[in-house]
Amino acid sequence: MPELPEVETITNRLISGNGDQSSLVNRTIHDSIILWARTLAEPSQKEFQSRIIGQQVAAINRRGKYLVFSLSDDYLIIHLRMSGDILVAGQQETLDPHARMVIDFEPDLRMTFQDPRKFGRIWLVADKDSVLGKLGPEPLDETFTASDFYDRLQRHRRQIKPLILDQTFLAGMGNIYTDEALHQAQIHPLTKSDEISFAQAQNLLFSIQQVLRQAIDRHGTSIDWIYRGGDYQRLLRVYGRTGSACPVCASPVERIRVGQRGTHFCPICQPRPG
Repeated sequence: MPELPEVETITNRLISGNGDQSSLVNRTIHDSIILWARTLAEPSQKEFQSRIIGQQVAAINRRGKYLVFSLSDDYLIIHLRMSGDILVAGQQETLDPHARMVIDFEPDLRMTFQDPRKFGRIWLVADKDSVLGKLGPEPLDETFTASDFYDRLQRHRRQIKPLILDQTFLAGMGNIYTDEALHQAQIHPLTKSDEISFAQAQNLLFSIQQVLRQAIDRHGTSIDWIYRGGDYQRLLRVYGRTGSACPVCASPVERIRVGQRGTHFCPICQPRPG
């Protein structure tokens, strides 16, 4: 699943353009085609197509793992889920067989939401908080401090990895970057959140932010056929490296399941609590 760095990369590409592709900002929508009905979460197809035509893109942002298009009157919100991606090309280009929705912009640009596994969702809403309101803080928000993070950790008695993956606790984190940040901070993924000291919380937040910024700089991680935009996989310390030497102590990286998610860690650098 695309995580925060991958969604940030796609957002930046839509804002600035890519090669010969122009930015979508300030473009006016003149048509839309829904090719897989369940891709559209809200509103109805008929209302979507009547409302979105004629609206102009004022800004494009990321919130957690969501793409947020601020339009003239509404918000177009896209969640890529397991296999979604956004492509922009000329309207004359042949549609990908996995295209689920198409939005045409004046004069000749086409944005295609393609999603082989069909889990992605799109909303057109007047109030973005109706979709995004329950998300937790952004880990890269400069106003989100170590004290804020520590206080949030102390309110729960949950294993740290599933808590970080909870989008209502912290927005945008996924399996890859959580494993990497926990390793860098030397915290075992089963550690209870309320047993983490302030110094550990401070170090973990720094590690989360550093890992995310490095991944954004490298346009995310390409590990399968879903997302091929970046090369952060060259810097992975533990994720997907079961049996390989830990880059810090050379002990074999281990893999366990935590909260039904494959989890990679070093048993020496990240000793199990208790």
